[in-house]
Amino acid sequence: MKSSLPKVLHPVAGSPMISRVVNQARLAGAKEVRVVLGYGEALVRQVIEPLGAICFKQNEQRGTADAVRSARPENLEGPVLILNGDHPLVEVADIKRVCEDFFSAPKGISLVTATLKNPGSFGRIVRQDGDVKAIVEAKDASGDTLKIREINTGIYMLDAKLLNDFLPKISNENAQGEFYLTDIIRLAIEHRIAISPVNLGKHVAVGVNSQIDLARASKKAYMIKAEKLMAEGVVMIDPSTNYIDEQVSIGASTVIYPGVFIRGATRIGSFCVIEPNVFINTAVIEDSVHVLLGSHLEGCAIRSKASVGPYARIRPDTDIGVDAKVGNFVELKKVKFGAGAKASHLTYLGDAEIGENTNIGCGTITCNYAIDHKKYKTKIGKNVFVGSDTQFVAPVEIGDGAIIGSGSTITKNVPANALAVARGRQIIKENFAAQKVPTKKE
Repeated sequence: MKSSLPKVLHPVAGSPMISRVVNQARLAGAKEVRVVLGYGEALVRQVIEPLGAICFKQNEQRGTADAVRSARPENLEGPVLILNGDHPLVEVADIKRVCEDFFSAPKGISLVTATLKNPGSFGRIVRQDGDVKAIVEAKDASGDTLKIREINTGIYMLDAKLLNDFLPKISNENAQGEFYLTDIIRLAIEHRIAISPVNLGKHVAVGVNSQIDLARASKKAYMIKAEKLMAEGVVMIDPSTNYIDEQVSIGASTVIYPGVFIRGATRIGSFCVIEPNVFINTAVIEDSVHVLLGSHLEGCAIRSKASVGPYARIRPDTDIGVDAKVGNFVELKKVKFGAGAKASHLTYLGDAEIGENTNIGCGTITCNYAIDHKKYKTKIGKNVFVGSDTQFVAPVEIGDGAIIGSGSTITKNVPANALAVARGRQIIKENFAAQKVPTKKE
């Protein structure tokens, strides 16, 4: 990976790849998830233990069978599914299919395979009359064996008793001096134990071993997510240009334009329009919301029928009310923006409450950060009209129905229905320019 970050913590479509594997296993119904750790143990623990996984350390990296031994399988009972921490595209449906195969009839081992156009360095599945007879590693394969396109994905399901019977019989008498889990298949064949190959899609064989692999895996994960959303009725103009994390939910009939990036636990309702080049992170967007070109939304809530943008920035702890309008080049931070309120352009509001149907004029700002390095709040009531180029020096409160004259700097509370004007008096001196500005000599 050419990175100081442990490989399994590199993000695929927004989530560390090991988190994706653990979450899919838990969603599929696993009673317990054990993760074997090696390099970067402390960092990996911080990520997966909150997900409910139990961590085991492999003291020396001595092969895949040794890794399984490190997970203490001797105190397990019942079926055991073995997955790869660096195969991030395995999904709940894949795991359930393996489980269905394992439980459908008495079998020894369910072996997950995939058919690839270019199998490369994967171990080949050698069959005879349809039965698995061997897994041959690419480096040991003959020319004819290398032509086989069905490969071993490294995913197995078997009973804990069988696993514990076979693990001690695996030796490291090979060129690498490692204990290989693939030897379980050889032992099963020698002991006439049934092997059931489960051929799944090629995505289950996608392993990550480089930054190039990581980018390819993310691209596939984003496309899988896009296809799921479209199957549920989301309209995507060009899904190949959208980057939507796995945990994002989007309602039917919402339209997603190209170049949209949606991250985290974002929830978007139905009948919304998300225009090009919008970035959304961990936001709640209700039905019929319009997010215009180039807007940035994070940690906020946008209520139904509201409009945001173009080029708006909505920062955390902001709640934009029903049918409100936040226009171009408007920034909000920790603002409760009332239903039907409007801030159409070029405005900054921070640490503020804006009442229903209040109009905020162009160029308005709340001056919420004081010389004592503390943040103070601005409260503006309902049906207030704020003229352009107004500054509110917090803490300050504006009553319902008040009118603020353009160009004012408001430092005191304004009562309900009052007019407040706080600006210098205009002075006019006639013919001043003619007296003071010298004329150009001929």
